Amino acid sequence: MLNSNDYATKVPAVTLAFWVIKIAATTLGETGGDTVTMTLNWSYLTGTAIFLSLLVVLVAAQIAANKFHPFLYWATIIASTTAGTTMADFADRSLGIGYTGGSSILLLCVLATLALWYWSLGSISVETVNTPKVEVFYWTAITFSQTLGTALGDWMADSTGLGYRGGALVFAAALAVLAIVYYRTNVSRVLLFWTAFILTRPLGATVGDFLDKPINNGGLALSRPIASAVIAAFILSCLLLLPQRAGAHPGHSPAS
Repeated sequence: MLNSNDYATKVPAVTLAFWVIKIAATTLGETGGDTVTMTLNWSYLTGTAIFLSLLVVLVAAQIAANKFHPFLYWATIIASTTAGTTMADFADRSLGIGYTGGSSILLLCVLATLALWYWSLGSISVETVNTPKVEVFYWTAITFSQTLGTALGDWMADSTGLGYRGGALVFAAALAVLAIVYYRTNVSRVLLFWTAFILTRPLGATVGDFLDKPINNGGLALSRPIASAVIAAFILSCLLLLPQRAGAHPGHSPAS
C-alpha cells in the first residue's frame, strides 16, 4: 500500500505558520550570529566557519532523511540564516566590499543558482523538493538568499539612513504588497515565493538589529544571548503548537 509520504516533499507546506516561523528564524539568525561574532568577539571569519560547518552537517542530514522532519528542517533553516548573517558581515566589513557591493554579488549568486536549477530540472518550485539533486539546489539557493537578505537589511538600515525600525517597516510593507498580489492576481506563485523568502530575511535582520544594537545606534541594546533564547523558545513553541506537514509533490496523490 502506498503511503502519502511517497508523494510528499521534504519541505513544509507553505502556510501562514511557515512564514511566521521563517521570520522568527531569520531574526534568530541575526541575533545568534551577532552573539558569536560581536558579543563573544570571535570574528566574522570564525563565526562563518562555525555556522557553515553546522549547516553542511544539517543539510546532509536533511538530504539523507527519507521524509519531512519539522525540527530537522527548521534547524537547517536557522543554521542557514545564521551562516548568512556571519557570511554577509564578513564580506561587507572584513573584506571591505560594502553593503551595495555585497548585495549585488549575492543577488547574482541567487539568480545564478535559480537559473541553473531551472535549466537542469525545469522547475524551481519548492513543491518539487523530494530528491537529493533538487535538495542541493534548494539549500544552495536558500543559503545565498539568507546571506543576500542580511546584506539588504544592513544596506537599508545604514546606507539609506532609515535605521533599523525604518528598514523593518519598509520590508514589512513590501511583504504586505506581495500578499495582496498573491490574493488579487495570478502572478507566478513560484516568483512570489522566492521574492517573499528573500524579503523575510532582511525583515528579520533589521528586527534583530533593532533588538540588540546600542541605543545610540538606533537599537534597544537588549542582551543578544537572551534575545536569541527568547526567539528560539518562540520557534520551538510554534513547532509544537502549529501544524507542520510536508508539501505535496505536484501531479501526484496517494490515490493515483
